[in-house]
Amino acid sequence: MKSLYHDISQKTSKLTTRTYSTSFSLGIRLFHKKYHDPIYAIYGFVRMADEIVDTFHEYDKKRLLEEFRRDTILAIEYGISLNPLLQSFQDTVHKYNIDWWLIDRFLKSMEMDLDDLEYDQKTFEDYILGSAEVVGLMCLKVFTQGDEENYKSMEYGAMRLGSAFQKINFLRDLYADHLYLGRTYFPNLNLNNFDQASKVRIEADIEKDFQDGLAGIRKLPAGVRYGVYVAYVYYHNLFQKIKRLQSEKLLENKRIRVPNPVKYSMLVSSYLRYQLNLL
Repeated sequence: MKSLYHDISQKTSKLTTRTYSTSFSLGIRLFHKKYHDPIYAIYGFVRMADEIVDTFHEYDKKRLLEEFRRDTILAIEYGISLNPLLQSFQDTVHKYNIDWWLIDRFLKSMEMDLDDLEYDQKTFEDYILGSAEVVGLMCLKVFTQGDEENYKSMEYGAMRLGSAFQKINFLRDLYADHLYLGRTYFPNLNLNNFDQASKVRIEADIEKDFQDGLAGIRKLPAGVRYGVYVAYVYYHNLFQKIKRLQSEKLLENKRIRVPNPVKYSMLVSSYLRYQLNLL
């Protein structure tokens, strides 16, 4: 039965999300139930593409990503895929009219990760657009439920929020990305001469993205606003921890985290601010 396969595919996307990202999963659980499956589907899709370029080093990653792109195109074209993650994703693409250019732009950024690029401002912005901003726009397609006017009014804020989250990931993972993956995303950045002034410049750019992203959160539908705000608060807390560090500390092999007790405290304080309309 097709409905049974559809259920299995959705559960696969949900399992993938919960296994790979406890923080993102928590945010989804705070959404109204009608948003759960499509957002799990989007996460499962982007997670697998990211996994190819970041993890499968003993395999031909270029070929695997080419096949993943081809299978994605066929899944959307045929309306069916034997890959459960692509099955739930294509269903979401059709149901919420997710534009192909968003998917294509995401995959192009994943392809950029196959090469050891030295990023300038343009390639950095191109990468951020594809790896983060369009993912936010895919989710926004779900949140706005086909209302194009609402989508357009929130498009900029969604892009800025995705950009802030991604840049924080880059800043937090500066050492690991460079050492293990041979990547330094920030443009014209020499890690052999990474000083406090360079760190402060990057942080100022992220702070502006955060401000624009928060303005966008305030416009979101009630069924998702609290969940997205919790993600914002989590990343902003992580950002504050990074800001308190000296530049040389970011180049140590120690991952910066938000402790679980702090996460639980953030949930409560975020809910109170949400309920009192203080976002």
